[in-house]
Amino acid sequence: MKLWGGRFTKPTNELVDEYTASIYFDKKLAKYDIQGSLAHVEMLNVCGIISKEDADKITEGLKKVAAKIESGEAELSAESEDIHMNVEKLLIEEVGPVGGKLHTGRSRNDQVALDMRLYLRVALVDLISLLGKVQESLLNQAKANLDTVMPGYTHLQRAQPVLFGHHMSAYVFMFQRDVERLQDSFKRVNKSPLGAGALAGTTFPIDREFVVERLGFDGICENSLDAVSDRDFVVEFLANASLISTHLSRLCEEMVQWSSAEFNFIELDDEFTTGSSMMPQKKNPDVAELVRGKTGRVYGHLMGMLTTLKGLPLAYNKDMQEDKEGMFDTVETLKGALALFAPMIESMQVKKENMHQAVKEDFSNATDLADYLVGKGMPFRESHAVVGQVVLHCINQGQYLLDLSLEEFQSFSNLIEEDIFNALTPETVVNARNVAGGTAKNRVEEQIEKASAYLKENKEWIEDKETIIQA
Repeated sequence: MKLWGGRFTKPTNELVDEYTASIYFDKKLAKYDIQGSLAHVEMLNVCGIISKEDADKITEGLKKVAAKIESGEAELSAESEDIHMNVEKLLIEEVGPVGGKLHTGRSRNDQVALDMRLYLRVALVDLISLLGKVQESLLNQAKANLDTVMPGYTHLQRAQPVLFGHHMSAYVFMFQRDVERLQDSFKRVNKSPLGAGALAGTTFPIDREFVVERLGFDGICENSLDAVSDRDFVVEFLANASLISTHLSRLCEEMVQWSSAEFNFIELDDEFTTGSSMMPQKKNPDVAELVRGKTGRVYGHLMGMLTTLKGLPLAYNKDMQEDKEGMFDTVETLKGALALFAPMIESMQVKKENMHQAVKEDFSNATDLADYLVGKGMPFRESHAVVGQVVLHCINQGQYLLDLSLEEFQSFSNLIEEDIFNALTPETVVNARNVAGGTAKNRVEEQIEKASAYLKENKEWIEDKETIIQA
């Protein structure tokens, strides 16, 4: 007989049991379900709803159940539907009928919402920590490449030279926004729905704030209907995860390009590449490609969750069982990608000479020639046209700007003097961008210093939240 089967005259169809059971995936919540139950039973005793003797028996029983689940000794069955009913069944087997008192004053509706919040706040801290390691690896590459000049691109066409350290720093700040979004979402995750019951609260004189304090929450969900039906925190997480995946995918795309023979700017370590079963010369950036590919998987979970929620009336509906698998899979997908990414970036070999040679073989210093003429008094629109003519001449002659003689330069404008050759070198062009956030070496050093300060703050945030969670 089901624990809820008192008003039913026959058991559920076996196919229904199999189809509706969530134990196959929500068993991930076992640790958090028991954590919430321990706080709940303590509160029931403090409020005089159950005796201390009963509370002690239930508490000891829950700890034994937790140990058996962790060791694999406990058998979790689809017949008991979900992790909540499985835990309660195991508890009753352990301590007898008194175990049935555990569910006093709560519903599976507020219980599952609690479990998911407990799970997700741990996942947020873990992901922020992993993002920090990726940021550190990018910063290390930035510091090591403060003199490495590479082509900067727009439209995947060479645009202006930049420092490779500047390029790496861009991703540090990109991931910092991801960190901050996760941190901000933590305060919305860290609210307790327990006490909302099925939808309307409970008749028992419970103390919701007691549970808040015991579990390290920032407060309660203020409305019982909202508490059990809210999955905004899951959607928000999936949206933030989608942005993280986007940023990872963009960097992966560049790594795939840069490691090709056409670019030949980097070489990924053998540990993070694979070969071909047919072509012995191949070294494929499979890790970067797969991380890029899994972005679609994360997007899919976001769209799936939004679609599930869009037509649901208040309060709880069985549809909401679909909230877990996408969240679990997204957490694991991101953890796997981020754990690989930090060492892959750290061990990446940067081919500095190839990057520098590429800058010499393009017209990415053309803007600087235009700026040079502006500095000599020519209006920018006029200088833009003049430089366009110079570039066209070079293309027709199979030359680049620094291949021209002074006489050739002066045939386009007599404002050009001998100092043009220094003005158009890659190093001068890069360091001329001496504005806040620019690619000049001293500005990139400023960015690295600022990013390092962010990483220190992030670590302090993690330590604070780990203290709350562990307590």
